[in-house]
Amino acid sequence: MGRKEDNIKRAETLLHRKEFIRNIGTAAHIDHGKCLDGNSRILLGGEGVAAKDLFERFARQPTVKETPDEIVKDLRGLDLRILALDRESRKFVESRLKYAWKLKATETLLRVTILGMQSVATTPEHEFLTWRGEDLDEVRARDLRVGDLVVARTPQSLGENARQFLGTTHRSLPNVSLAGLSSLVAKVVPIAEDVSAVPVVKLGYEVADFVYDFTVDPHHNFIAEGLVVHNTTLSDSLIAGAGMISQDLAGTQLFMDYDEQEQARGITINAAIASMVHDHEGKEYLINLIDTPGHVDFGGDVTRAMRAIDGVIILDDAVEGVMPQTETVIRQALKERVKPVLFINKVDRLVNELKITPEQMQQRFTKIITDVNTRILKQLPDDLKDKWALKVESGNVAFGSAFHKWAISVPYMKKTGITFRDVYKHCQEGTMKELSKKAPLHEVVLEMVIKHLPNPLQAQPVRIPVIWKGDMESPVGKAMLKVDENGPVGFMVTKILVDPQAGETAAGRLFSGKIRRGQELWVIGMPKPQRAQIVAMIVGPDRIPVEEIDAGNVVAVVGLKDAIAGSTVSDNKEMQPFEAIVHYSDPVVTMAIEAKSTQDLPKLVDTLRSIAKADPSIQVEINQETGEHLISGMGELHLEITIYRVQNDYKVPVITSPPIVVYREGVRGKGGPFEGKSPNKHNRFYFEVEPLEQAVVDAIRAGDIAAGQRIKDSKALAKKLEELGMAKDEAKSVVWFEDTNVLVDATKGIQYLHETMELIKQAFIEEAMRKGPLAGEKSMAVKARLVDAKLHEDSVHRGPAQVIPATYRAIYGAMCQAGRILLEPLTKVYVNVPQDVMGSAIGEVQSRRGVIEDITQEGDHSIIVAKAPVAEMFGFATAIRSATAGRAFWSTENVGFQSVPTDLQPDIVRKIRERKGLPPEPYDESYYAA
Repeated sequence: MGRKEDNIKRAETLLHRKEFIRNIGTAAHIDHGKCLDGNSRILLGGEGVAAKDLFERFARQPTVKETPDEIVKDLRGLDLRILALDRESRKFVESRLKYAWKLKATETLLRVTILGMQSVATTPEHEFLTWRGEDLDEVRARDLRVGDLVVARTPQSLGENARQFLGTTHRSLPNVSLAGLSSLVAKVVPIAEDVSAVPVVKLGYEVADFVYDFTVDPHHNFIAEGLVVHNTTLSDSLIAGAGMISQDLAGTQLFMDYDEQEQARGITINAAIASMVHDHEGKEYLINLIDTPGHVDFGGDVTRAMRAIDGVIILDDAVEGVMPQTETVIRQALKERVKPVLFINKVDRLVNELKITPEQMQQRFTKIITDVNTRILKQLPDDLKDKWALKVESGNVAFGSAFHKWAISVPYMKKTGITFRDVYKHCQEGTMKELSKKAPLHEVVLEMVIKHLPNPLQAQPVRIPVIWKGDMESPVGKAMLKVDENGPVGFMVTKILVDPQAGETAAGRLFSGKIRRGQELWVIGMPKPQRAQIVAMIVGPDRIPVEEIDAGNVVAVVGLKDAIAGSTVSDNKEMQPFEAIVHYSDPVVTMAIEAKSTQDLPKLVDTLRSIAKADPSIQVEINQETGEHLISGMGELHLEITIYRVQNDYKVPVITSPPIVVYREGVRGKGGPFEGKSPNKHNRFYFEVEPLEQAVVDAIRAGDIAAGQRIKDSKALAKKLEELGMAKDEAKSVVWFEDTNVLVDATKGIQYLHETMELIKQAFIEEAMRKGPLAGEKSMAVKARLVDAKLHEDSVHRGPAQVIPATYRAIYGAMCQAGRILLEPLTKVYVNVPQDVMGSAIGEVQSRRGVIEDITQEGDHSIIVAKAPVAEMFGFATAIRSATAGRAFWSTENVGFQSVPTDLQPDIVRKIRERKGLPPEPYDESYYAA
């Protein structure tokens, strides 16, 4: 049996041994770091093709991973050959092109120009192969200096046409003398036939929206603009961004170790999933690792992934410190009772860039750990605070450099005798290869995972009472607490994966029972059972079909057609569903999309339905006034990637509008009672409206109060609402929560009201709260209280056509009296910038109605924290790069809504109404009283 088959067999055996399973995730705002700009030409079959064009050629290939930050295409089926450098023979040889990457650029690129004027722009973290003495070495772009020797195909002009070459180069480098150029030519080192080490003559900066990378096996490099573009086996893991699994693990890592002729492959994965077998202290462990995207636009995917895992590795940047996304990830993890550990990355940058002392390095670590710990402890119940707190001495904190593949923790230091001073010395002297042999990253990090993150048997008794509100004494409740494979099936779908071969695949966490191939299962809430056609382990872009999978594992099931992300699946159709997965942020950006050709309209409708099913963070609706399809997402990038999928994956040519901001409507004060009359004048409803208590709004957003579903326990709800500040009578009379709005029945003893209440509720949900009276935007934080009603005794005169208009007109009129306000989404802006351009960065933020909340100094850098309206942030990426000469690093996080300034509201309202085809001015209360 070969190594691949052996590893799969080992993993299949461990599926049944719960104490040796770890379901974990990584989460952070991390850059891929080894990419080049789209204009750089790649040598493919003797043809130079721009990286961007080369990627676009593969649009129809299976998608391995897709987030707003990156798209990865699987090219293995094409058997493409590309020129790469074999480091042992030092010759250019054909290698296999396996994956193509397109990633959002988050840093300024470095343009490296070598003698011969060949140049390539890459991310600062990208490694170049260089010639040091008599050997090849990898050096990051940020560490290159003019005169360094970079490995390249020998520029032909360096031979017989040297004179012409020198003239050309001299014109491009006017500050360099011909004598200087001649001396640089003399530095060229012929390494082998067609391979030379050529000096760097120029370094510069430039910006790009996207960067590209290509995975080449087995040599892990390719030729771009004549230079050897080196990438590591980290790319092969396809856990981009996590950057924590060393190439030393390749022998046991299942992600790339599978039979390429397996029955099925090509699942589209947003949160990349990799299973690996790791040996620790003589025992084997199955580690299911979900790498969640760090970009704020894709936070919904992080939230859903948290439901499937039991532990999370929070990656924090030693230089940047705790970023907004870190706080968000901690909040999401703890809400799901997912236990965190901490990995502080890029420690080498503290030494090499900030030039700090060993004492200052430890102070920096202490500050980061304290900051993260504070955020963890304030969100944990008392019984978990001590157990889950980060304690360096216990080993649930590790430090290291993912790039250089080393890590350290206090227990590992005690075991090996390595000290912080040793680490500092290796960083300072650039001998981190040696350090990676003494303290391999995968060994330290996976030891931390095994010792400090729980197995399913330990995790589920803590997690189940939080994520499932059913009867713990019921058969399914008991089975989930014990992770009993012989109990009823309790399966939570966290992701719908689109597989070109098998169709939709439901992936998620199996908390109890056993799922077998051919088994009949119920998607709770759906009328008919469905059959599990394929049951599989998810192993990167492939799935490994198995006959059955036990509780405690991450599972993929083909055949559950009715499932969406968030569905509960069981073999008992009466099982109470899991709690809804609530993301902390709403979609805040919308665009209109329509098919270029009317014949593609049905296909577009189906496509949008599939996309919304796979990614609940995308909301799709049809504007009845204009007939447009509107899609809303977390940000510009989220929508950009979605449109890309519609056009390239689903092959539907579309026309889109520029992105626009999603506003909300609310009220300033109290309004009403306002009378709403039915069209036949036989029914009258009297409503009062006021803002909903902020504590109640926060509880709805946190998922502590369920919105959009039937109230199960009205007494428990009333008690909770009273604690949150709602009046006792109101708390007992709540009829329905819709988003962050509430309908209250404050009437007493009105005849026929009970049988009319469903229609009142429908009017509240589908009309009043979905389209506010100011600009037709959704309502937010509104309390609508029915205080009186006069109803016709004959039910024929109390039908939908009478009750619904009367209800929403009464609510609209009361909102007019209460003072209608438009609410705009806010984003938290985090900018890290050198002090000499700090003023320009602050000016750029403030010019967008941004409010500076904090400015701190870290070495020669300033960290600016501000809040700004999302509407003002379009084009910010280009503007901040321009204002700071490309030297700023920034990130954003959506942080709720605030009132639009009074002087701006009329103009914004008018524009929204005109765009929707409504009269420019909103109606006043007299219109609704008529």
